[in-house]
Amino acid sequence: MTVELLIAIAAIVVLLLISAFFSGSETALTAASLPRLHQHAKRGSRRAKIVLELYARKDRLIGAILLGNNLVNITASSLATYVLLLLFGDAGVAYATMAMTLLIVIFAEVLPKTYAIGKADKASLVVAPLIRVVVVVLAPITLAIQWIVRTTVKPFGVQLGEELGIGHREEELRGAIDLHEGPDPDIRQERQMLRSILDLDDVEVEEIMVHRRNVTLIDIANPAEEIVEQALASPYTRIPLYRDDPDNIVGVLHAKALLRDLHAHEDRVAEINILQLAAKPWFIPETTTLLDQLQAFRTRREHFAIVVDEYGAVMGIVTLEDILEEIVGSIEDEHDVAVPGVRRQPDGSYIISGSATLRDLNRELEWNLPDDNAVTLAGLVLHEARRIPEPGQVFTFYGFRFQILRRQRNQISSVRVNPPPAENAEVAVA
Repeated sequence: MTVELLIAIAAIVVLLLISAFFSGSETALTAASLPRLHQHAKRGSRRAKIVLELYARKDRLIGAILLGNNLVNITASSLATYVLLLLFGDAGVAYATMAMTLLIVIFAEVLPKTYAIGKADKASLVVAPLIRVVVVVLAPITLAIQWIVRTTVKPFGVQLGEELGIGHREEELRGAIDLHEGPDPDIRQERQMLRSILDLDDVEVEEIMVHRRNVTLIDIANPAEEIVEQALASPYTRIPLYRDDPDNIVGVLHAKALLRDLHAHEDRVAEINILQLAAKPWFIPETTTLLDQLQAFRTRREHFAIVVDEYGAVMGIVTLEDILEEIVGSIEDEHDVAVPGVRRQPDGSYIISGSATLRDLNRELEWNLPDDNAVTLAGLVLHEARRIPEPGQVFTFYGFRFQILRRQRNQISSVRVNPPPAENAEVAVA
């Protein structure tokens, strides 16, 4: 074997190693975790900053890697064909094709990519400085190629390099949250909290407010002694005060302010001016999103707001605690269901109060009941049934089976729900 052939074979081996480097680098840089690299960069890692810089111009990165990889692969194949032609004549072309296909696939593609995908973060930090040099050196060629590609596809209405919108990025984030799985029960709670944070801008206060029928109200026209008794007997620290009509809220009485004034007057209740003690009510529309309301609570440094509809009628109240509970959820035992009015049955079904909100059910039980047209379980049944059902009737929609257990007047008060074994969007009535 001549020196010329030995040099050619050595060149083929070197080119295959370079091809493996390009293949592994592409996989490592595209599979590395950007959040973790951001954390490394914040701690001062120069290599992590290089990776993020490369990722910011992903089109140039991929173009340079593909150009370099194809260049070395084609060169290696050409050299292999030359060597085998000298050794075996015309049959060397077929031998070169088979040999280089196996070598490139195994040693320059599968092997380095398999290693890189298993250690993406570490590998990306190792190769980043060298890849940056390659990107800079090949920049003129890759820019020219990109221009040719854009010019070619432009007549077909294809726009390359468009930035993802906020909606796409939110979907990507939601997908990452759904992938956050594991046997630890804390992981489920973390997943629910992260989903709830993303939902704050999509949920309106009417969906989480305490409805007016469950709100303790005090008539300001009552004697001071009676108002004090009602306030002290209430489990709540803030109580709305109304005059003549429950829709005419004139103030919000804070129990702490009342107790402070009682102490100042040495328990002489008749001397207390209740209305003067009360804070000015803060009215908000029912369509306010939770994110806007949370920011408003922080700006105004208040914890309590009264929700009204478009006609000014009082719908209910919302507090800072209500919004925070939408994020962190209730404190629960690991065997309990954290939704009020929900009892799990031995057969796997649930007996649920009609007033239970769909958001709570979806979050705690990881269901997918739609909440676009209804807030509560009873509202969903009414919306789908298109009538007020009688006790004993059974409905099946979205794969769930709903049996009406009790009804008070026109309000569904209790429903037995059987979760679906599989998704089913058809609606049926028994």
